[in-house]
Amino acid sequence: MQYMILCHETPADFARRDNPAEAGTYWAGWSAYGATLAQAGVFVSGAGLLPPATAATVRIRATGRTVQDGPFAEVKEHLGGFFLIEVPDMDAALDWAARAPSSATGSTEVRPVLAMPG
Repeated sequence: MQYMILCHETPADFARRDNPAEAGTYWAGWSAYGATLAQAGVFVSGAGLLPPATAATVRIRATGRTVQDGPFAEVKEHLGGFFLIEVPDMDAALDWAARAPSSATGSTEVRPVLAMPG
């Protein structure tokens, strides 16, 4: 079964990406995690996301389309990226999520992927 690992990072985590003193360590952690998923044969796909300030939220209501810059919610953590993995069950997916760098400073959400009918 496929599971989405959603990596939520703190503002400090996002800042580490571009800080010359911390970027190497930051990116090395994510590279090692992705390589470990691939070596284990569970990696399907994944990508990092640009910081929340680059996001937009779209809503369609009776009055038409509205677009709000940035993330909608005021939260302490933002979605920083995702991995799609294929493992036998939720327990295995949780084990992989626990190893994500985001689990140490932010949070890592795991969701089963919905199989579309047909």
